[in-house]
Amino acid sequence: MHRDRPSNRAISLHVAGLVAVTAIAVWQAPNGNWDWPLIGVLLAFGLVSEFTAVRVKSGLMISGSFLALVLAMAFLYGSPAALIGAATICAVWLRERNPLRFFLQNLLTFTTFPLAGGIAFHEIQNAVGLTPSDAGFYALVFGVFVGALILNLTLIATTDVLMDAEGESFWRTMRSATPVLSSELAAAMMAIGVAYTYNEVGLVGIPLVGVVLITVQHLLGQMLLSQERAEELQKRTKQLVSFQVGMLSALMKTLDLRDEMTARHSASVARYARAIAKQAGMSQSEQELVHIVGLVHDIGKFILPDHILKANVPLSDDDWNLIKMHPQQGADVVSSLEGYGPVAKIVLAHHERIDGKGYPRGLKGDQIPEMSRIISVADTYDVMTARDSYKEPVSSFEAIQELQRVAGAQLDERFVRIFVEEVLEGKDLTFRHGEDADFDVELALEERIATVEEQSGRFLVGGARVG
Repeated sequence: MHRDRPSNRAISLHVAGLVAVTAIAVWQAPNGNWDWPLIGVLLAFGLVSEFTAVRVKSGLMISGSFLALVLAMAFLYGSPAALIGAATICAVWLRERNPLRFFLQNLLTFTTFPLAGGIAFHEIQNAVGLTPSDAGFYALVFGVFVGALILNLTLIATTDVLMDAEGESFWRTMRSATPVLSSELAAAMMAIGVAYTYNEVGLVGIPLVGVVLITVQHLLGQMLLSQERAEELQKRTKQLVSFQVGMLSALMKTLDLRDEMTARHSASVARYARAIAKQAGMSQSEQELVHIVGLVHDIGKFILPDHILKANVPLSDDDWNLIKMHPQQGADVVSSLEGYGPVAKIVLAHHERIDGKGYPRGLKGDQIPEMSRIISVADTYDVMTARDSYKEPVSSFEAIQELQRVAGAQLDERFVRIFVEEVLEGKDLTFRHGEDADFDVELALEERIATVEEQSGRFLVGGARVG
């Protein structure tokens, strides 16, 4: 059911509830403290606070008017407090012209919990014999604040269900208000402070405190707005990460349709590279970075025609010149993605050699990024041991001998030693040969697109309405 079109049944229930609350308020009116100057000040405080209220994502409106109603419950009791609540909601409706759903919901809520809280406060105070000079009086203010807040939120959640608000459930609405509950301890302490100020200073103390509270409300509102903007940025960032990782995955899988070994090879290189980085003492973030590079290091092979990708005959010089372009092409693709600059730099140099005879720039020794040297070791081993389009695989033992032979010239001697002595030794053959490597498993798409926990807005000057 659309929020702006509540059912006739829901409207009837709300009207019936308002009639019942009005009847109880009239019945309890003689027990109220009809101090009109105080009523006027609290109503003015509530209106100003409502007109500067803060809207949170859940649809709740957070304002300091709740403090005015708590003071009314404590010093005026049920019926006057309900009158202030009703007058506040009517004034807000006249100003904002909210849909009927919200007006009925707020009017019923802002008359019910002040009436119930005021009656409860009056009965307990009389039964115990408390006065504003007693510490127990302020403990009762705290208790009524908490009880009224819970009743306030419960009424909103209940009427949401009655209004069939887009299928919302009671517990879903209550969960959306949980951040408000978690921060209301400070607001309850404020209520005690305002009550004490009124008792000591008199009526003039409420406007002074009100100015302070509304200023705090404004500042916290700006903080809440900043937090919501940060959450929106975080959401957009997550979407961007999802898009980028998904696009890289799609590119690799598309390439795999042309050359079925590419995705498997990339997964194997990623796995080996992470293992080398771990044994080399690199941090978790560095291990993750080299793993990502392993997944995309050959993405530049898109430029290669099928006769090179699927060649089963020796390649010509022109073919090799084209192959030597794929690190640059891969780096160009990856660098076009926001935040992937470090990945692109490593991809660009993964075919450089320690002796300077590599490509595309002829870097040598420490000029080559450390992670590119790791990728080179992993890449060389997997090309030798796994089934490939242009050469038969060799055994793991033969591949290790070749790695050791070219260490110090083609490959980084330190990373060859780590790979042979610390990664391959004692590992099972499937890991050694990489034939079981799966691109989707290594990509771990769901883990990379981590769900960012939403942080709910928090506000310290309580009360809630919908709007």
